[in-house]
Amino acid sequence: MAGKDVKEVVVLGAGPGGYAAAFRAADLGLKVTLIDPEANPGGVCLYRGCIPSKALLHLAEIKQTSAKAAEWGLAFKDPDVDAKKINRWKNKVIAKLTRGLGQLAKSRDIEYLRGRAKFTSKNKLEVDEDAGGKLTLEFKHAIIATGSVAMTLPNVEIDHHVVMDAADALELKEIPGSLLVIGGGYIGLELGSVYASFGCKVSIVEMTADFLPGTDDDLIKGFEKANKGLFEAVYFETQVEAVNAEKGKATVKLKTGGKIKEKKFDKILVAVGRQPNSASLDLDKINPEMDEKGFLKVDVRQRTSIENIFAIGDITGEPLLAHKATHEGRVAAEAIAGKAGSAYDPMAIPFIVFTNPEIAWCGLTEIQAKEKDMKVKVERFPWSASGRAITLGEETGMTKLILDAETGRVLGGGAVGKHAGVLIPEICLAIEMAATAEDLALTIHPHPTLSETIMEAAELFVGSPTHLPRK
Repeated sequence: MAGKDVKEVVVLGAGPGGYAAAFRAADLGLKVTLIDPEANPGGVCLYRGCIPSKALLHLAEIKQTSAKAAEWGLAFKDPDVDAKKINRWKNKVIAKLTRGLGQLAKSRDIEYLRGRAKFTSKNKLEVDEDAGGKLTLEFKHAIIATGSVAMTLPNVEIDHHVVMDAADALELKEIPGSLLVIGGGYIGLELGSVYASFGCKVSIVEMTADFLPGTDDDLIKGFEKANKGLFEAVYFETQVEAVNAEKGKATVKLKTGGKIKEKKFDKILVAVGRQPNSASLDLDKINPEMDEKGFLKVDVRQRTSIENIFAIGDITGEPLLAHKATHEGRVAAEAIAGKAGSAYDPMAIPFIVFTNPEIAWCGLTEIQAKEKDMKVKVERFPWSASGRAITLGEETGMTKLILDAETGRVLGGGAVGKHAGVLIPEICLAIEMAATAEDLALTIHPHPTLSETIMEAAELFVGSPTHLPRK
């Protein structure tokens, strides 16, 4: 055990990874100190990321669905969008969840320090407390869980008024007349969808040839098919050459194939990715091993190259996902507690883009299978053949399984459509359990549900689909 004045476990950062690590360590009998700038645990995910964005996306989906319902005979008056009231509701959601986490930390007798920590040696930290003082801590074990921060562009200055980052956009202070989103990844798509649904003319510029670089084409096409006309304009294979923000407006120069065109927008949102949040940690005092992008290298137990220092979540690299961080946090806590066999070794990690419709996938993708020259069979079940999907007006959806061509073992899968993210855990579990298409086909799924689309995709491989013609 650590000495009386030496902290047994110090966790730097109280996001989904940090607080999960702290809670698990405390549950295993370790004395834990958790350090974060916010009043309660939650991190970027709860305060400025996952939770506020999903709250706004939920309202955007309601607005889109109410408009679509007119086609079915249920017409609503066009909803009024009260940005200030929406923002107050969103902040209530954040406050409720973060307060709850604060209470959970207290119930576990976790010492919570509000401030920012930096290393002075491999077993000492200096904490700049929120109240203004400085505190020196000696520790036995440390877990770095400080996450990531938004990347910027060298030629685009974020002024948090005309040119925004994601945190600014989530504040929803107003609905601008026009918005340019720089970046067609999941953050750009989600926030762009919110503003477009609320009446803003949204354009998106992306350097690559399509949305969500690295994602299978059929999933992206499913989103695009369901959202024709959602965005004012989309500029693929295009770079932002310059942004000039003045008098409350922005003039942007866009370069496509050597040609430059100039466009004007009320607001700009920069959503070009995230990078490790390590600048304030003074890592040069401990010199942990990093990769070429500055992410910390860790082993399967989340230990860095320094024996008593662990790292979890975004700061350890892709994928930058809250649920990955949570799992890693529990592994690190168990490793410190001496729990044998605990390791981070998933067969699959679920990805979900919470647009309307949702886009979700896990395990092996078709792109990866092609790159590795793997013999796979891809079975797609169209939601136009699903009774439940049709009752939801989701005929454009699709569920697919990526299977070993010979054995039928489930290697990956995806879905695009309403609640697609709810389907992915079953496919994830199938991958982890080394299940085959036959296992899924023989598992009785409830009717009428969207979950049946997984069973019926598996039936396609077996050769006897119920709701599609036999091949």
